[in-house]
Amino acid sequence: MARKGTISIRKGDQVKVIAGKDKGVTGSVIEVLAERNRVIVEGVNRVKRHTKADQAGGANWGGIITSEAPIHISNVMLLADKTPTRVGYRRDEVTKSRPDGSTYTAQRSVRIAKKTGKEI
Repeated sequence: MARKGTISIRKGDQVKVIAGKDKGVTGSVIEVLAERNRVIVEGVNRVKRHTKADQAGGANWGGIITSEAPIHISNVMLLADKTPTRVGYRRDEVTKSRPDGSTYTAQRSVRIAKKTGKEI
């Protein structure tokens, strides 16, 4: 499936789940799966996997392993100042320097909270 638009949530962001069985839970983003439009959030959508013991090496003892499964990115909302908000972008003028010491102006894109207008 082809990606549409940009993904405004990044690894390490605090998010709140707004839909699904874990609605209302907040957590930190562990991983962003951009090609599938999904994120893995700490403590959200936990699934159990039953594993067999390894016969040869003995490194794997087997048992029940609990881990987080991905959820769709539309089911989470970014937290800015402990408040859920949509994400916008703003272009800021910055001054950069070249290796030879000369400077020039350029623009960089920064994420902002739509609710407050502050930089995230």
